[in-house]
Amino acid sequence: MIYFDNAATGGQKPDGVISAVLSAIKLCANPGRSGHKLSIACAEKVFQTRSFLSDLFDGYGAQNVVFTKNCTEALNLAFSGAFKQGDHVVTTAMEHNSVLRPLQQYKDAGVIDYAVCPLTNGNVNPDEFLSLITPKTKMAVITTASNVTGAIPPIAEIAKRLPENVLLVCDGAQGGGHIPIEMQKNRIDALTLAGHKGMMGIQGSGALLFSDRLAPQPVLFGGTGTTSFSLAMPDFYPEALEAGTISFPAVVSLYEGAKYIFYHAKKHAEKVYSLTEFLINGIKKLTGYQVYSKPNPCGIVAFQKETIQSELVAEELSTRFGIAVRGGLHCAPLMHQALQTQDGGLVRASLSAFNTQKEAEELLFALSSL
Repeated sequence: MIYFDNAATGGQKPDGVISAVLSAIKLCANPGRSGHKLSIACAEKVFQTRSFLSDLFDGYGAQNVVFTKNCTEALNLAFSGAFKQGDHVVTTAMEHNSVLRPLQQYKDAGVIDYAVCPLTNGNVNPDEFLSLITPKTKMAVITTASNVTGAIPPIAEIAKRLPENVLLVCDGAQGGGHIPIEMQKNRIDALTLAGHKGMMGIQGSGALLFSDRLAPQPVLFGGTGTTSFSLAMPDFYPEALEAGTISFPAVVSLYEGAKYIFYHAKKHAEKVYSLTEFLINGIKKLTGYQVYSKPNPCGIVAFQKETIQSELVAEELSTRFGIAVRGGLHCAPLMHQALQTQDGGLVRASLSAFNTQKEAEELLFALSSL
């Protein structure tokens, strides 16, 4: 099968990631739970991963890197303990439900209110976003890249003009691993990562990186291997937010994936951008199709066939041509409303650097045959 669903989860992993995960499955201990050599070696690898992620994203130190099972969990942690009653949040129409649903929960509970910045020409306008800031605004939440179209919001420009007291949280599910993200430089207080997408890790890997201005509170309670005499969770990070055994195979996959990105980022971004540009231009030449993406380094190409529901296009591509894409609403309802595609949804082909132009050509041939 030709795999063009990398925005949902990366279909192909680097050899280093596969080798590290296999080694961890064959033999590993519980990091931080015992004093024998293997447990200590695993704990050292976990710390090494925290440090590398912090360095890669210009973070705030290894102690402020928390491992999660996905980006959704990381976002929930970023929001936990951040709000008091009456606080205000500004976000965008680009956001995934992993942002919108937690914010809606806080709103329904009467804790916060939030404003949504609409799109201008398919992206966020900094002036319009900043105009929504009020004296009660506690947090701004912005995705690093749209999971629907691949559009990249101007986070750096917004950050420069954001009031100092407003926390900045960035959803890195789609941008992580594809575009440079510098937390301290752009005063990002929290960055959430989905390890299994552009970060090249396996499913079940994710992370929250945060500044000292943010004080996330535990959402799970249990064993941490530290302060075991106390019935309260540790009051220091990262242990305060990591109850229970972490997935060591997931952590080492994230480490190897991050290293791979460090050495190949520029080359991969150029290839992915080139492939998306080729595919977008090719679809535009086909009769009866509309494209909603511009060339982007995240590999996302969203389009619609005028006479066929998006899910049916995806089904036909899979059953008739052996091509994996995704059809539907992509868990981003406000983005589809902004694009006026809430009824039929969009087909999303999402490419990685492991894809080829020949595969893109086969997709174009399949689309011309529908």
